[in-house]
Amino acid sequence: MTRRIWNFSAGPAVLPESVLEEARENLLSLGTTGIGICEHSHRGKPFMAVAAEGEALCRELAGIPDDYAVLFLQGGASLQFSMVPMNFLTPERTADYLVTGMWSEKALKEAKLFGKVHSACSSKDQNFSYIPEGAAYSDSPVYVHFTSNNTIFGTQFRSEPVGIPNDAFLVCDASSDIFSRPIDIRKYGLIYAGAQKNLGPSGVTLVIVRKDLVEAGSKSPATMLQYRTHAENESMYNTPPTFGIYLMMLVFRWIRQHGGLQGMETRNQAKAKVLYDYLEQSSLFRATARSDSRSLMNVTFVTGDEERDNAFVKKAEAAGFSGLKGHRSVGGMRASIYNAFPPAGVEALVQFLKDFEAAV
Repeated sequence: MTRRIWNFSAGPAVLPESVLEEARENLLSLGTTGIGICEHSHRGKPFMAVAAEGEALCRELAGIPDDYAVLFLQGGASLQFSMVPMNFLTPERTADYLVTGMWSEKALKEAKLFGKVHSACSSKDQNFSYIPEGAAYSDSPVYVHFTSNNTIFGTQFRSEPVGIPNDAFLVCDASSDIFSRPIDIRKYGLIYAGAQKNLGPSGVTLVIVRKDLVEAGSKSPATMLQYRTHAENESMYNTPPTFGIYLMMLVFRWIRQHGGLQGMETRNQAKAKVLYDYLEQSSLFRATARSDSRSLMNVTFVTGDEERDNAFVKKAEAAGFSGLKGHRSVGGMRASIYNAFPPAGVEALVQFLKDFEAAV
């Protein structure tokens, strides 16, 4: 087998090796069925068992109550930017958005197509390098939307926004930190996340939504764009992304085996601390996000010299550290260290950073 290298990609991102190994075995035959996982009918008993276990594990890990629907959809978080306002926002109503990065900007832009929007706070004044401490909500928003982790800028909400107006429900794009720590589902009306950071491969979107909101949602959107369609059909109104759901089920098993969401939080805090501690004492590299807003998932850093940043990325790539080039909005480097990223990889990166700095 080709030697696996350290994959710091922001997504699609690293998956647990044990998950990949089990999936490899089941590509030819799912268990003793004689049919590979990619070939099974989504209506057949073998895949239905996979989907049922996937939902059950998802509910167990996050403590999802029975009055919430768990949906496995397609279209990524980008489609959810539209589906949320399409189902819940009307021309005469307002939705509040906490603008802390490019993805929340995109979500707000889509919402404008369906109703009024209000930017309750923004950190654009400092290139989204921090999470605002408060928010100024509109008088009676339908919902309040925030992006819990900002992949590009390396910032993360420590907890849910506070002071949400009483009649509003909280919506979260949790694509890049879903299941990286314990979560109180009851605080949310709807959570959505592309799977390709912490939960599985690209092509599946997890949506957790209160059932009363599903029932109250608009009936105007096309059938496939209504949450009720997918809730009533248990995510199988059309052929779902079966292989992606299967891999998510395996990842859920892996998370449970490693201590659940509390175990993930402990693991992620320890990994991030190793890298941030080095950046704090380095005379060459510095983190770009404010210290009280730094992400445990995406660590963004620079040298302050673009040519030196590029030289570092090139040398790192040659040494087996892939995906470290930062987004053009920030520049420099970005180390994405999601749930499945091995602690040994962070240790190896820090040593490489030390060696590079010593040679400058």
